[in-house]
Amino acid sequence: MIFIACTGILDYALDRQKDNREYAVSNELVQEETVTSNQRSNMRKRRAVANHANKKSRLSSHTTLSSPHHASELFDDIRAVISSSWNMKWDLLASFSPFFITLVVFVIFVHWNGSIVLGAKEAHAVSPHFAQVLYFSLVSALLMPPVHFSFTQFVLLAQLFWKNKLISLFKLSIAMTVGFISVHFFSIAHPYLLADNRHYPFYLWRKVLNRHWSMKYLLVPLYTYMWFSILSVLGKRQKKLWVVGYLLATAATLIPAPLIEFRYYTIPFFFLILHSHVNDNRSWILMGVMYAAVNCFTMFMFLFRPFSWSHHESGVQRFIW
Repeated sequence: MIFIACTGILDYALDRQKDNREYAVSNELVQEETVTSNQRSNMRKRRAVANHANKKSRLSSHTTLSSPHHASELFDDIRAVISSSWNMKWDLLASFSPFFITLVVFVIFVHWNGSIVLGAKEAHAVSPHFAQVLYFSLVSALLMPPVHFSFTQFVLLAQLFWKNKLISLFKLSIAMTVGFISVHFFSIAHPYLLADNRHYPFYLWRKVLNRHWSMKYLLVPLYTYMWFSILSVLGKRQKKLWVVGYLLATAATLIPAPLIEFRYYTIPFFFLILHSHVNDNRSWILMGVMYAAVNCFTMFMFLFRPFSWSHHESGVQRFIW
């Protein structure tokens, strides 16, 4: 919710600033054209047209500078948002008051309940589960294979890396270091994950992540590639400030959760796929067929592969997410 409110404020502030800038430029151009049409010769009129084009090019160059390919865009957007938000603080307060009210009510609930959890509070205590962000990147990329595992995406990332080798190498080193630290010190095996064999994460942990002590380290380069791919896809259409906000919101959502559950990934994944701007029908068809196959497999396992816990609990148990 906070992420939605922040992105709304971001769009509101930057769009208002852009409209004001374009309006000021258009007024200046109209005034110049009026003067030139009444007082100057044809030669000077042609110069005014050239000035008109130059001003437009400057305006467009401003837009280009705010593209994700320039490092200064993030700081420019931060300054613009802070300045515009302060100037429009009362308008923003009125427009986004429902979000503020919801946030206040949520804080009151947490204070009254003593925890964010409903139910077994001890089993769902907040934990520094930084590896959860890495698992999310892998799951999300696997759910969008035409986007993140295509030859085009490989080439694009290689070109971006080669274009600024030193900076890219520094970013890669930082990302790999954070990944290794996360899986070594902040990888949590929740008791529910180890005990409940009705859920798929139980088998993923047992057969993949915990198959060998080195497995969690071997997956770090893959996690790193996934996050670089995700951020590059989002950066094609979104401002850098939006991408940073998405990353922080995803981390704030997943890191406190000690239990590995796919349902925790749904909201961040929905934001990811909706803002990735996948336009080709082939990718949508492939992903649709894959989702249908996964759902059919899940329903088949649930309906036709029941089992029992004879040593622990009576009744029929079924596989589910």
